[in-house]
Amino acid sequence: MVGFEFLVLIATIVLLFFVTVIGFATRYKRCPSDKILVVYGKTGGKGPAKSAKCIHGGATFVWPVIQDHAFLDLTPIPIEIKLEGALSLQNIRVNTPSTFTVGISTEPGVMQNAAERLLGQSMQAVQDLARDIIFGQMRVVIATMSIEDINADREQLIDNITRGVESELQKVGLRLINVNIQDITDASGYIDALGREAAARAINDAKRKVAEQERDGEIGKARAEREQRVEVAAAHATAVEGENRAKITVANSDAERREREAEAERLAVAAEKVQSAQALQEAYTAEELAERERARREEATQVANIVIPAEIEKRRVETIAEAEAQRIRRTKRGEADGIQALMEAEAEGLKAILTRKAEGFAKIVEAAEAKAELASLLLITEQMPKLVEEQVKAISNLNIDQITVWENGRGEGGKTSTADFMSGMVGVLPPLHELTKNVGIDLPQYLGKVSEMGLEEAVKADDAPPVEDDA
Repeated sequence: MVGFEFLVLIATIVLLFFVTVIGFATRYKRCPSDKILVVYGKTGGKGPAKSAKCIHGGATFVWPVIQDHAFLDLTPIPIEIKLEGALSLQNIRVNTPSTFTVGISTEPGVMQNAAERLLGQSMQAVQDLARDIIFGQMRVVIATMSIEDINADREQLIDNITRGVESELQKVGLRLINVNIQDITDASGYIDALGREAAARAINDAKRKVAEQERDGEIGKARAEREQRVEVAAAHATAVEGENRAKITVANSDAERREREAEAERLAVAAEKVQSAQALQEAYTAEELAERERARREEATQVANIVIPAEIEKRRVETIAEAEAQRIRRTKRGEADGIQALMEAEAEGLKAILTRKAEGFAKIVEAAEAKAELASLLLITEQMPKLVEEQVKAISNLNIDQITVWENGRGEGGKTSTADFMSGMVGVLPPLHELTKNVGIDLPQYLGKVSEMGLEEAVKADDAPPVEDDA
Protein backbone atom coordinates (compact mmCIF):
# COMPACT_ATOMS: atom_id res chain seq x y z
CA MET A 1 0.00 0.00 0.00
CA VAL A 2 2.80 2.36 0.88
CA GLY A 3 4.56 1.56 -2.39
CA PHE A 4 1.40 2.35 -4.38
CA GLU A 5 0.99 5.71 -2.66
CA PHE A 6 4.66 6.51 -3.34
CA LEU A 7 4.20 5.70 -7.04
CA VAL A 8 1.09 7.91 -7.18
CA LEU A 9 3.04 10.75 -5.56
CA ILE A 10 5.90 10.39 -8.06
CA ALA A 11 3.46 10.32 -11.00
CA THR A 12 1.72 13.44 -9.69
CA ILE A 13 5.04 15.29 -9.34
CA VAL A 14 6.10 14.30 -12.88
CA LEU A 15 2.72 15.36 -14.27
CA LEU A 16 2.92 18.71 -12.51
CA PHE A 17 6.45 19.20 -13.83
CA PHE A 18 5.42 18.54 -17.43
CA VAL A 19 2.34 20.75 -17.10
CA THR A 20 4.52 23.55 -15.73
CA VAL A 21 7.05 23.18 -18.56
CA ILE A 22 4.31 23.20 -21.20
CA GLY A 23 2.70 26.24 -19.56
CA PHE A 24 5.97 28.15 -19.58
CA ALA A 25 6.59 27.17 -23.21
CA THR A 26 3.16 28.42 -24.29
CA ARG A 27 3.64 31.72 -22.48
CA TYR A 28 7.02 32.44 -24.14
CA LYS A 29 6.02 34.68 -27.06
CA ARG A 30 8.14 35.42 -30.12
CA CYS A 31 7.67 38.56 -32.20
CA PRO A 32 7.69 38.28 -36.04
CA SER A 33 9.66 40.83 -38.04
CA ASP A 34 6.51 42.44 -39.52
CA LYS A 35 4.77 42.96 -36.17
CA ILE A 36 5.24 44.61 -32.78
CA LEU A 37 4.65 42.51 -29.66
CA VAL A 38 2.84 44.54 -26.98
CA VAL A 39 2.81 43.11 -23.44
CA TYR A 40 0.31 44.87 -21.22
CA GLY A 41 -0.93 44.42 -17.71
CA LYS A 42 1.56 44.55 -14.86
CA THR A 43 4.75 45.49 -16.66
CA GLY A 44 6.65 46.74 -13.61
CA GLY A 45 6.48 50.44 -14.42
CA LYS A 46 4.47 53.46 -13.37
CA GLY A 47 2.86 56.18 -15.44
CA PRO A 48 1.70 56.10 -19.08
CA ALA A 49 5.24 55.58 -20.39
CA LYS A 50 5.33 52.16 -18.73
CA SER A 51 1.73 51.11 -19.35
CA ALA A 52 2.93 48.53 -21.91
CA LYS A 53 6.13 46.89 -23.03
CA CYS A 54 6.80 46.91 -26.78
CA ILE A 55 9.15 44.43 -28.47
CA HIS A 56 10.13 44.37 -32.16
CA GLY A 57 12.25 41.53 -33.44
CA GLY A 58 12.68 39.45 -30.28
CA ALA A 59 10.83 37.38 -27.67
CA THR A 60 9.73 37.64 -24.06
CA PHE A 61 7.90 35.68 -21.40
CA VAL A 62 4.31 36.74 -20.71
CA TRP A 63 3.32 35.96 -17.15
CA PRO A 64 -0.07 34.33 -16.84
CA VAL A 65 -2.93 36.08 -15.01
CA ILE A 66 -1.05 39.38 -14.49
CA GLN A 67 -0.02 39.96 -18.12
CA ASP A 68 -1.38 39.52 -21.61
CA HIS A 69 -0.13 40.32 -25.09
CA ALA A 70 -1.24 41.54 -28.52
CA PHE A 71 0.38 42.36 -31.87
CA LEU A 72 0.53 45.58 -33.92
CA ASP A 73 0.79 45.07 -37.69
CA LEU A 74 3.62 46.95 -39.46
CA THR A 75 2.07 46.58 -42.93
CA PRO A 76 2.23 49.91 -44.89
CA ILE A 77 -1.15 51.65 -45.26
CA PRO A 78 -1.84 53.56 -48.54
CA ILE A 79 -4.14 56.57 -48.14
CA GLU A 80 -5.73 58.52 -51.01
CA ILE A 81 -6.08 62.23 -50.13
CA LYS A 82 -8.34 64.21 -52.51
CA LEU A 83 -7.89 67.63 -51.00
CA GLU A 84 -10.12 70.22 -52.76
CA GLY A 85 -10.65 73.92 -52.07
CA ALA A 86 -7.69 74.48 -49.76
CA LEU A 87 -6.85 78.17 -49.34
CA SER A 88 -3.39 79.30 -50.37
CA LEU A 89 -1.43 82.32 -49.18
CA GLN A 90 -3.29 84.51 -51.75
CA ASN A 91 -6.67 83.11 -50.58
CA ILE A 92 -7.00 81.18 -53.81
CA ARG A 93 -8.52 77.74 -53.42
CA VAL A 94 -6.46 74.92 -54.88
CA ASN A 95 -7.00 71.20 -55.39
CA THR A 96 -4.05 68.96 -54.42
CA PRO A 97 -4.86 65.26 -54.89
CA SER A 98 -2.09 63.10 -53.43
CA THR A 99 -1.25 59.63 -52.13
CA PHE A 100 0.32 59.03 -48.72
CA THR A 101 1.84 55.78 -47.36
CA VAL A 102 1.99 55.48 -43.59
CA GLY A 103 2.77 52.70 -41.10
CA ILE A 104 3.24 52.02 -37.42
CA SER A 105 6.66 53.29 -36.29
CA THR A 106 9.28 51.05 -34.66
CA GLU A 107 11.08 53.88 -32.84
CA PRO A 108 10.95 53.27 -29.05
CA GLY A 109 9.01 56.39 -28.06
CA VAL A 110 6.71 56.41 -31.09
CA MET A 111 6.15 52.66 -30.76
CA GLN A 112 4.96 53.26 -27.17
CA ASN A 113 2.43 55.82 -28.49
CA ALA A 114 1.16 53.25 -31.01
CA ALA A 115 0.73 50.67 -28.22
CA GLU A 116 -1.29 53.14 -26.17
CA ARG A 117 -3.48 54.58 -28.96
CA LEU A 118 -3.72 51.98 -31.75
CA LEU A 119 -3.72 48.61 -29.96
CA GLY A 120 -6.91 46.78 -30.80
CA GLN A 121 -7.83 49.16 -33.64
CA SER A 122 -8.67 47.74 -37.04
CA MET A 123 -6.71 48.65 -40.17
CA GLN A 124 -9.62 50.75 -41.43
CA ALA A 125 -9.77 52.73 -38.18
CA VAL A 126 -6.03 53.43 -38.32
CA GLN A 127 -6.39 54.50 -41.96
CA ASP A 128 -9.25 56.90 -41.15
CA LEU A 129 -7.30 58.41 -38.25
CA ALA A 130 -4.23 58.99 -40.43
CA ARG A 131 -6.41 60.50 -43.22
CA ASP A 132 -7.90 63.06 -40.84
CA ILE A 133 -4.45 64.07 -39.56
CA ILE A 134 -3.07 64.40 -43.11
CA PHE A 135 -6.05 66.46 -44.30
CA GLY A 136 -5.58 69.00 -41.52
CA GLN A 137 -1.82 69.32 -41.93
CA MET A 138 -2.02 69.69 -45.71
CA ARG A 139 -4.45 72.60 -45.34
CA VAL A 140 -2.06 74.26 -42.88
CA VAL A 141 0.96 73.82 -45.18
CA ILE A 142 -0.89 75.08 -48.30
CA ALA A 143 -2.09 78.16 -46.39
CA THR A 144 1.54 79.19 -45.82
CA MET A 145 2.58 78.96 -49.49
CA SER A 146 1.76 81.02 -52.58
CA ILE A 147 0.32 79.58 -55.76
CA GLU A 148 3.59 80.19 -57.56
CA ASP A 149 5.57 78.24 -54.96
CA ILE A 150 2.99 75.44 -54.89
CA ASN A 151 2.99 75.11 -58.66
CA ALA A 152 6.70 75.64 -59.32
CA ASP A 153 8.54 74.07 -56.37
CA ARG A 154 7.03 70.62 -55.76
CA GLU A 155 9.99 69.46 -53.67
CA GLN A 156 9.54 72.34 -51.23
CA LEU A 157 5.80 71.53 -51.01
CA ILE A 158 6.52 67.86 -50.26
CA ASP A 159 9.14 68.77 -47.63
CA ASN A 160 6.72 71.13 -45.85
CA ILE A 161 3.92 68.55 -45.90
CA THR A 162 6.29 65.80 -44.67
CA ARG A 163 7.50 67.87 -41.72
CA GLY A 164 4.00 68.91 -40.69
CA VAL A 165 2.31 65.54 -41.18
CA GLU A 166 5.04 63.34 -39.68
CA SER A 167 5.21 65.31 -36.43
CA GLU A 168 1.45 64.84 -35.96
CA LEU A 169 1.47 61.16 -36.97
CA GLN A 170 4.17 60.36 -34.40
CA LYS A 171 1.82 61.43 -31.64
CA VAL A 172 -0.41 58.42 -32.39
CA GLY A 173 2.48 56.05 -33.16
CA LEU A 174 2.58 56.35 -36.98
CA ARG A 175 5.31 57.36 -39.38
CA LEU A 176 5.16 58.79 -42.91
CA ILE A 177 6.74 56.46 -45.46
CA ASN A 178 6.05 58.17 -48.81
CA VAL A 179 4.28 61.24 -50.32
CA ASN A 180 3.17 61.53 -53.94
CA ILE A 181 1.59 64.89 -55.07
CA GLN A 182 -0.49 64.68 -58.24
CA ASP A 183 -1.60 67.53 -60.58
CA ILE A 184 -2.47 70.76 -58.75
CA THR A 185 -5.46 72.78 -59.98
CA ASP A 186 -7.53 75.73 -58.77
CA ALA A 187 -11.13 76.82 -59.27
CA SER A 188 -10.30 80.40 -60.43
CA GLY A 189 -7.99 79.33 -63.26
CA TYR A 190 -5.02 81.18 -61.79
CA ILE A 191 -2.69 78.27 -62.32
CA ASP A 192 -3.87 77.95 -65.94
CA ALA A 193 -3.24 81.67 -66.45
CA LEU A 194 0.23 81.27 -65.03
CA GLY A 195 0.76 78.45 -67.47
CA ARG A 196 -0.48 80.53 -70.43
CA GLU A 197 1.71 83.44 -69.32
CA ALA A 198 4.72 81.22 -69.11
CA ALA A 199 3.87 79.75 -72.52
CA ALA A 200 3.48 83.23 -74.09
CA ARG A 201 6.70 84.40 -72.54
CA ALA A 202 8.45 81.37 -73.91
CA ILE A 203 6.95 81.94 -77.39
CA ASN A 204 8.02 85.61 -77.44
CA ASP A 205 11.49 84.74 -76.34
CA ALA A 206 11.66 82.17 -79.09
CA LYS A 207 10.50 84.70 -81.76
CA ARG A 208 13.02 87.28 -80.58
CA LYS A 209 15.77 84.76 -80.72
CA VAL A 210 14.68 83.76 -84.25
CA ALA A 211 14.79 87.41 -85.49
CA GLU A 212 18.17 87.93 -83.94
CA GLN A 213 19.40 84.81 -85.57
CA GLU A 214 18.04 85.91 -88.98
CA ARG A 215 19.69 89.35 -88.65
CA ASP A 216 22.96 87.81 -87.66
CA GLY A 217 22.60 85.49 -90.63
CA GLU A 218 22.21 88.34 -93.23
CA ILE A 219 25.14 90.27 -91.79
CA GLY A 220 27.26 87.21 -91.81
CA LYS A 221 26.25 86.46 -95.37
CA ALA A 222 27.37 89.94 -96.61
CA ARG A 223 30.64 89.70 -94.80
CA ALA A 224 31.20 86.31 -96.22
CA GLU A 225 30.61 87.49 -99.83
CA ARG A 226 33.04 90.40 -99.40
CA GLU A 227 35.69 88.19 -97.96
CA GLN A 228 35.01 85.73 -100.75
CA ARG A 229 35.80 88.28 -103.51
CA VAL A 230 38.98 89.47 -101.78
CA GLU A 231 40.10 86.01 -101.17
CA VAL A 232 39.39 84.97 -104.79
CA ALA A 233 41.52 87.81 -106.25
CA ALA A 234 44.33 87.09 -103.87
CA ALA A 235 44.01 83.47 -104.69
CA HIS A 236 44.37 84.17 -108.47
CA ALA A 237 47.56 86.20 -107.91
CA THR A 238 48.91 83.67 -105.61
CA ALA A 239 48.01 80.98 -108.10
CA VAL A 240 50.07 82.57 -110.94
CA GLU A 241 53.03 83.09 -108.66
CA GLY A 242 52.58 79.65 -107.41
CA GLU A 243 52.54 78.18 -110.89
CA ASN A 244 55.88 79.82 -111.76
CA ARG A 245 57.46 78.73 -108.57
CA ALA A 246 56.01 75.31 -109.07
CA LYS A 247 57.64 74.97 -112.47
CA ILE A 248 61.03 75.91 -110.96
CA THR A 249 60.46 73.55 -108.16
CA VAL A 250 59.50 70.79 -110.60
CA ALA A 251 62.73 71.24 -112.56
CA ASN A 252 64.86 71.19 -109.44
CA SER A 253 62.88 68.28 -108.19
CA ASP A 254 63.44 66.32 -111.40
CA ALA A 255 67.23 66.84 -111.21
CA GLU A 256 67.31 65.93 -107.58
CA ARG A 257 65.09 62.98 -108.30
CA ARG A 258 67.42 61.56 -110.96
CA GLU A 259 70.43 62.08 -108.67
CA ARG A 260 68.72 60.37 -105.77
CA GLU A 261 67.52 57.56 -108.00
CA ALA A 262 71.11 56.82 -109.01
CA GLU A 263 72.28 56.97 -105.42
CA ALA A 264 69.38 54.80 -104.35
CA GLU A 265 70.21 52.25 -107.05
CA ARG A 266 73.79 52.06 -105.83
CA LEU A 267 72.71 51.75 -102.21
CA ALA A 268 70.14 49.15 -103.18
CA VAL A 269 72.72 46.91 -104.89
CA ALA A 270 75.08 47.22 -101.94
CA ALA A 271 72.26 46.65 -99.52
CA GLU A 272 71.17 43.53 -101.40
CA LYS A 273 74.63 42.05 -101.13
CA VAL A 274 74.88 42.97 -97.46
CA GLN A 275 71.45 41.54 -96.81
CA SER A 276 72.39 38.33 -98.65
CA ALA A 277 75.51 37.95 -96.51
CA GLN A 278 73.60 38.67 -93.31
CA ALA A 279 70.89 36.22 -94.33
CA LEU A 280 73.47 33.47 -94.85
CA GLN A 281 75.09 34.31 -91.51
CA GLU A 282 71.74 34.26 -89.74
CA ALA A 283 70.85 30.97 -91.42
CA TYR A 284 74.11 29.38 -90.24
CA THR A 285 73.57 30.79 -86.76
CA ALA A 286 70.01 29.49 -86.71
CA GLU A 287 71.17 26.02 -87.83
CA GLU A 288 73.84 26.03 -85.10
CA LEU A 289 71.25 27.00 -82.48
CA ALA A 290 68.89 24.34 -83.82
CA GLU A 291 71.59 21.67 -83.51
CA ARG A 292 72.40 22.79 -79.97
CA GLU A 293 68.74 22.70 -79.02
CA ARG A 294 68.40 19.25 -80.60
CA ALA A 295 71.43 18.00 -78.62
CA ARG A 296 70.00 19.53 -75.45
CA ARG A 297 66.64 17.88 -76.17
CA GLU A 298 68.32 14.52 -76.78
CA GLU A 299 70.21 14.91 -73.51
CA ALA A 300 66.98 15.76 -71.70
CA THR A 301 65.31 12.75 -73.32
CA GLN A 302 68.10 10.43 -72.18
CA VAL A 303 67.92 11.89 -68.68
CA ALA A 304 64.13 11.48 -68.61
CA ASN A 305 64.28 7.91 -69.99
CA ILE A 306 67.28 6.56 -68.05
CA VAL A 307 68.48 8.74 -65.21
CA ILE A 308 65.14 9.75 -63.74
CA PRO A 309 63.65 6.19 -63.80
CA ALA A 310 66.89 4.89 -62.25
CA GLU A 311 66.72 7.60 -59.57
CA ILE A 312 63.05 6.79 -58.94
CA GLU A 313 63.82 3.06 -58.73
CA LYS A 314 66.68 3.82 -56.36
CA ARG A 315 64.43 5.87 -54.11
CA ARG A 316 61.73 3.19 -54.29
CA VAL A 317 64.21 0.46 -53.28
CA GLU A 318 65.58 2.65 -50.49
CA THR A 319 62.07 3.40 -49.27
CA ILE A 320 61.06 -0.29 -49.40
CA ALA A 321 64.28 -1.30 -47.61
CA GLU A 322 63.79 1.39 -44.98
CA ALA A 323 60.15 0.32 -44.49
CA GLU A 324 61.16 -3.36 -44.26
CA ALA A 325 63.91 -2.52 -41.77
CA GLN A 326 61.46 -0.43 -39.75
CA ARG A 327 58.93 -3.30 -39.85
CA ILE A 328 61.58 -5.82 -38.74
CA ARG A 329 62.72 -3.49 -35.96
CA ARG A 330 59.15 -3.03 -34.78
CA THR A 331 58.45 -6.79 -35.08
CA LYS A 332 61.58 -7.69 -33.14
CA ARG A 333 60.87 -5.01 -30.59
CA GLY A 334 57.33 -6.36 -30.20
CA GLU A 335 58.61 -9.96 -29.90
CA ALA A 336 61.18 -8.85 -27.35
CA ASP A 337 58.53 -7.01 -25.40
CA GLY A 338 56.26 -10.04 -25.57
CA ILE A 339 59.03 -12.42 -24.42
CA GLN A 340 59.96 -10.03 -21.67
CA ALA A 341 56.34 -9.74 -20.58
CA LEU A 342 55.92 -13.56 -20.74
CA MET A 343 59.10 -14.16 -18.72
CA GLU A 344 58.05 -11.52 -16.22
CA ALA A 345 54.64 -13.16 -15.94
CA GLU A 346 56.22 -16.63 -15.51
CA ALA A 347 58.59 -15.21 -12.94
CA GLU A 348 55.71 -13.61 -11.10
CA GLY A 349 53.78 -16.91 -11.27
CA LEU A 350 56.73 -18.96 -10.07
CA LYS A 351 57.36 -16.42 -7.34
CA ALA A 352 53.74 -16.66 -6.28
CA ILE A 353 53.89 -20.52 -6.32
CA LEU A 354 57.10 -20.62 -4.29
CA THR A 355 55.72 -18.02 -1.91
CA ARG A 356 52.56 -20.05 -1.44
CA LYS A 357 54.60 -23.25 -0.99
CA ALA A 358 56.81 -21.54 1.56
CA GLU A 359 53.73 -20.32 3.39
CA GLY A 360 52.31 -23.88 3.21
CA PHE A 361 55.50 -25.42 4.54
CA ALA A 362 55.50 -22.87 7.31
CA LYS A 363 51.92 -23.85 8.16
CA ILE A 364 52.88 -27.59 8.10
CA VAL A 365 55.81 -27.01 10.45
CA GLU A 366 53.58 -24.89 12.65
CA ALA A 367 50.95 -27.71 12.68
CA ALA A 368 53.63 -30.32 13.55
CA GLU A 369 54.64 -28.18 16.55
CA ALA A 370 58.18 -27.71 15.16
CA LYS A 371 58.86 -31.48 14.98
CA ALA A 372 60.88 -32.27 11.90
CA GLU A 373 59.90 -35.97 11.75
CA LEU A 374 56.23 -35.24 11.99
CA ALA A 375 56.49 -32.49 9.32
CA SER A 376 58.41 -34.88 7.02
CA LEU A 377 55.71 -37.53 7.61
CA LEU A 378 53.02 -35.11 6.54
CA LEU A 379 54.93 -34.18 3.38
CA ILE A 380 55.61 -37.84 2.55
CA THR A 381 51.97 -38.71 3.06
CA GLU A 382 51.05 -35.98 0.58
CA GLN A 383 53.52 -37.37 -1.99
CA MET A 384 52.62 -41.08 -1.39
CA PRO A 385 50.46 -41.44 -4.57
CA LYS A 386 53.31 -40.18 -6.72
CA LEU A 387 55.78 -42.62 -5.06
CA VAL A 388 53.48 -45.55 -5.65
CA GLU A 389 53.01 -44.40 -9.24
CA GLU A 390 56.80 -44.39 -9.75
CA GLN A 391 57.03 -47.89 -8.21
CA VAL A 392 54.38 -49.23 -10.55
CA LYS A 393 56.18 -47.74 -13.54
CA ALA A 394 59.05 -50.22 -12.88
CA ILE A 395 57.03 -53.07 -14.40
CA SER A 396 54.69 -51.07 -16.57
CA ASN A 397 57.00 -51.51 -19.58
CA LEU A 398 57.55 -55.31 -19.16
CA ASN A 399 56.39 -57.11 -22.28
CA ILE A 400 55.10 -60.55 -21.20
CA ASP A 401 53.53 -62.45 -24.04
CA GLN A 402 52.77 -65.72 -22.18
CA ILE A 403 53.13 -67.22 -18.70
CA THR A 404 53.27 -71.06 -18.32
CA VAL A 405 52.72 -72.50 -14.82
CA TRP A 406 53.28 -76.25 -13.89
CA GLU A 407 51.49 -76.76 -10.65
CA ASN A 408 52.29 -80.05 -8.75
CA GLY A 409 50.54 -79.41 -5.54
CA ARG A 410 51.22 -77.36 -2.54
CA GLY A 411 54.72 -76.50 -1.53
CA GLU A 412 56.12 -75.67 1.79
CA GLY A 413 53.92 -73.72 4.09
CA GLY A 414 50.88 -74.61 2.03
CA LYS A 415 51.70 -72.19 -0.84
CA THR A 416 51.16 -73.13 -4.45
CA SER A 417 53.61 -72.52 -7.24
CA THR A 418 51.34 -69.84 -8.64
CA ALA A 419 51.39 -67.98 -5.38
CA ASP A 420 55.18 -68.26 -5.29
CA PHE A 421 55.37 -66.88 -8.78
CA MET A 422 53.25 -63.90 -7.94
CA SER A 423 55.19 -63.15 -4.81
CA GLY A 424 58.37 -63.36 -6.88
CA MET A 425 56.94 -60.90 -9.32
CA VAL A 426 56.26 -58.53 -6.46
CA GLY A 427 59.80 -59.00 -5.24
CA VAL A 428 61.04 -57.72 -8.54
CA LEU A 429 59.60 -54.27 -7.64
CA PRO A 430 62.10 -51.97 -5.94
CA PRO A 431 61.29 -51.67 -2.27
CA LEU A 432 59.63 -48.42 -1.27
CA HIS A 433 62.28 -47.71 1.34
CA GLU A 434 65.08 -48.08 -1.22
CA LEU A 435 63.25 -45.81 -3.65
CA THR A 436 62.89 -43.04 -1.10
CA LYS A 437 66.49 -43.39 0.05
CA ASN A 438 67.62 -42.65 -3.50
CA VAL A 439 66.10 -39.19 -3.11
CA GLY A 440 67.42 -38.69 0.44
CA ILE A 441 64.19 -39.54 2.37
CA ASP A 442 63.93 -42.12 5.20
CA LEU A 443 60.46 -43.53 5.53
CA PRO A 444 59.14 -44.36 9.01
CA GLN A 445 59.13 -48.02 10.08
CA TYR A 446 55.37 -48.38 10.25
CA LEU A 447 55.16 -48.07 6.46
CA GLY A 448 56.73 -51.54 6.28
CA LYS A 449 60.17 -52.99 5.61
CA VAL A 450 61.39 -55.78 3.38
CA SER A 451 64.23 -57.76 5.04
CA GLU A 452 67.31 -58.55 3.13
CA MET A 453 66.79 -62.30 3.73
CA GLY A 454 63.33 -62.25 2.31
CA LEU A 455 64.57 -60.32 -0.67
CA GLU A 456 67.31 -62.85 -1.39
CA GLU A 457 64.91 -65.78 -1.09
CA ALA A 458 62.53 -64.11 -3.43
CA VAL A 459 65.29 -63.60 -5.95
CA LYS A 460 66.40 -67.27 -5.65
CA ALA A 461 62.86 -68.45 -6.08
CA ASP A 462 62.71 -66.51 -9.30
CA ASP A 463 65.90 -68.15 -10.59
CA ALA A 464 64.72 -71.82 -9.82
CA PRO A 465 63.46 -73.88 -12.78
CA PRO A 466 59.72 -74.22 -13.09
CA VAL A 467 58.09 -77.39 -11.64
CA GLU A 468 55.78 -79.28 -13.90
CA ASP A 469 52.35 -79.73 -12.46
CA ASP A 470 51.29 -83.40 -12.84
CA ALA A 471 47.79 -82.60 -12.16
